[in-house]
Amino acid sequence: MALSDSSHIAKILIAEDDPGIRVSLTRALTFQNYDVIAVNDGAKALEAVDEFNPDLVILDVSMPYVDGLTACRLIRQKHQSLPILMLTARHEVSDRVAGLDAGADDYVVKPFALEELSARLRSMLRRTLVPSDTANLVVSDLVLDLRARTAHRGQRELILTKTEFDLLEILMTNAGIVLERDVLYDRIWGFNFETGSRSLDVYIGYLRRKTEEGGEPRVLHTIRGVGYVVRPPTDSDWQIQE
Repeated sequence: MALSDSSHIAKILIAEDDPGIRVSLTRALTFQNYDVIAVNDGAKALEAVDEFNPDLVILDVSMPYVDGLTACRLIRQKHQSLPILMLTARHEVSDRVAGLDAGADDYVVKPFALEELSARLRSMLRRTLVPSDTANLVVSDLVLDLRARTAHRGQRELILTKTEFDLLEILMTNAGIVLERDVLYDRIWGFNFETGSRSLDVYIGYLRRKTEEGGEPRVLHTIRGVGYVVRPPTDSDWQIQE
């Protein structure tokens, strides 16, 4: 299903320097009724993001002129909520974490199955839609506006990437309930990561830094060996910060 809503065909930008992968992926996604544009280097990808205004970007890590990680960082600076999927031939966890640090929402390791990549795309695109009657989520002074996709801690706006926003939304929707790691992986990335993946930990760290940047007490807590929970700070938590 390539429709991101009832009237909009999702636009996907592919940046891949391998002509075989680029052509086959373009054909496959076009057949799935996506509106696809493909380029062969990172510099062209940066231009195409502004010209094509895609709903999702697929970036290869190793590309000429501007590599995928650099392109991802530059795109993320201008487009906080644009979904970005990285393609990489590197299997090390540190390489994948580098992609997440650059602002990617997800990654796929080459060689990949088209069915898996398509499932990742559908999951990422689904999370860009918000029902028109959805209310704000509020936990203490932390407010998430789902329609505008903005977040505030008191009067301070939090600049969140798409994955950070989605993760915080799930945790705040279930405020006070401990969500297991496997549940969060499945809800955010649409599949179960391999044992030992640090992707979730990386994003939890990002959210903690951003929600506590102004000296506010912690609302995002780790339940060791289980998962994570968002809950309002107690009076003593506020006093400690003062």
